Amino acid sequence: MLHKLCRYANCSENWRDFCILDALELKRRSSVHKGRKGGNFCAGFDLKSLAHNSSTMYFEPDVTKGPGPMGPSRMQFSKPVIAAVSGYAVAGGLELSILADFRVVEESAVFGVFCRRFGVPLIDGGTVRLPKLIGLSRALDLILTGRPVKAQEAYEIGLANRVVPDGQGLQCAIELAQEISAFPQTCMLGDRASAYYSSFDASSFNDAMQYEINRGFQAISSESVSGAQRFSKGEGRKGSKL
Repeated sequence: MLHKLCRYANCSENWRDFCILDALELKRRSSVHKGRKGGNFCAGFDLKSLAHNSSTMYFEPDVTKGPGPMGPSRMQFSKPVIAAVSGYAVAGGLELSILADFRVVEESAVFGVFCRRFGVPLIDGGTVRLPKLIGLSRALDLILTGRPVKAQEAYEIGLANRVVPDGQGLQCAIELAQEISAFPQTCMLGDRASAYYSSFDASSFNDAMQYEINRGFQAISSESVSGAQRFSKGEGRKGSKL
């Protein structure tokens, strides 16, 4: 299986879908995430439910156990994830979108920490992932003001990777998933893992460099030599597709 399509809805359904997706981890090469219905990627946690059922709600405070409030927010994926964003990706929906490696964003889409107005915090990785993606200064602008961010600005600040016409987000995301799924996987996944390790887990520059070369050696022994032989025969010259 090259890619898996996952749709976001409410929190319990999000977690159910991601348990299924996680079980397919070894069989797929990438996954595409989109909104389930209503044209929106995800508008965040159900505040009406919070308003009327707060006494019976329970959120696991230990991030190493169970799902986050938005479902899969505490997961770390070993394969590429692409978010096809249409409509609103706000509050917890913004946090879900930045789980992905890529955000393919339709022109009318809107991001934002809309929960700022109601005293609802970011507890699904928003304050952790967003500064890594777009830098602390820009992240604080979004986090503290809660203002809406349209697709073009999202692209300019690095929150969106692609901006596409309305109605084309899912197809473009699937095409991107197919493209990266066709690459030699040991090499690509090793470089991806190294980038995440250096961003979130490395204790020092040397630690990050050591991790990079350890993963790189795995690819050299399994894929690089055969790839170099293909290049020497004339394949892929001047960046052309193979």
